[in-house]
Amino acid sequence: MADARLQAQLLEAKKEIQRLKEIVSPATTPTIHKDLLLISVIPKWSGSDAIVTLEEFLESIESSGRIGRWTENDQREVAVLKLTGSAKLFYQCCDELHEPGATWQRFKQAFRRRYKDVHTDQYHFTKLQTARQAQNERPQQFADRCKSLAQKVMLKSDDSQIQRIHRENADRMLLASFVSGLIGVPGRQVRFSHPQSLEEALNLALAVQEAERQERFNESFYTRSEKSVRLLSEPQSRPDSGSKNRRKSGELRADGQARSQRHSAHARTTRAEPQENRKTRTEAAIRCYECDGRGHFARECPTRLRKEKKLSDSPGRKTPSQRSKRSHVPGDKRETRTSGNESEA
Repeated sequence: MADARLQAQLLEAKKEIQRLKEIVSPATTPTIHKDLLLISVIPKWSGSDAIVTLEEFLESIESSGRIGRWTENDQREVAVLKLTGSAKLFYQCCDELHEPGATWQRFKQAFRRRYKDVHTDQYHFTKLQTARQAQNERPQQFADRCKSLAQKVMLKSDDSQIQRIHRENADRMLLASFVSGLIGVPGRQVRFSHPQSLEEALNLALAVQEAERQERFNESFYTRSEKSVRLLSEPQSRPDSGSKNRRKSGELRADGQARSQRHSAHARTTRAEPQENRKTRTEAAIRCYECDGRGHFARECPTRLRKEKKLSDSPGRKTPSQRSKRSHVPGDKRETRTSGNESEA
């Protein structure tokens, strides 16, 4: 009897232990692990749509929350951490977002009211129709810009069929704006091809751009190759001939300098030549018409001077110098000649 009671008590104790284990750690409750590393992939938002729009910012938080198993409270806290600039200032000044019952939905509504686009649909439609690729803008970047404008002009509807029609109209406007806004050779080739979708037009533009870039690279490559081949095909003696020509021109310049130095030295020597040598050469070039001698004039001729001296010793006779001194007066010519004849007689 005692053993039977002990076994019954032991069985009851095992059942109680099993029940307590189920209460402490129920097998039906799964363990939730949050992946907070996804916070790094969410961009910061400063209240401007220049880099990231508000919808893109909110969508990135919700997508990361679904992957990382975040709650709505976690999404709100992450969004607050990523706010900068005017967006952070708006959050700090908004009292309804600091209330205890503030939810993620209230957070999105408050920011959508504050940063609602003030431009009309006509403004965005005009921007889409007049969109043009910038000079340094790649086709992919231009396509993204056109997509952003098309999203702004697309109408919104709760009916899926009507929304599909709106999306198709926006896609047609997007394709037309992208094709007409492309510049350069890619733009001409895309317009000639008449693509049926934006993806086809973008692929064609990228292919033409890559082919154009490859063509420029090939031209530069072949130009450099031709220059290298031309340099290698030139004879090796050409540098020697060039050095010889340079050496010859240097010798010619040296000869010219030496010649000019000799000329200047000769001129200096001529200027510094003694006066006696110059006088000797001058006298050698003078000719006397009295005795046909050289080195003196007729008026200084020794022969003539001796003759004059002899005639001066004879009375009544005139020297050649005196005979050469005749009057040039017309009335006195006869008298001078007469007196001369008389004296000679």
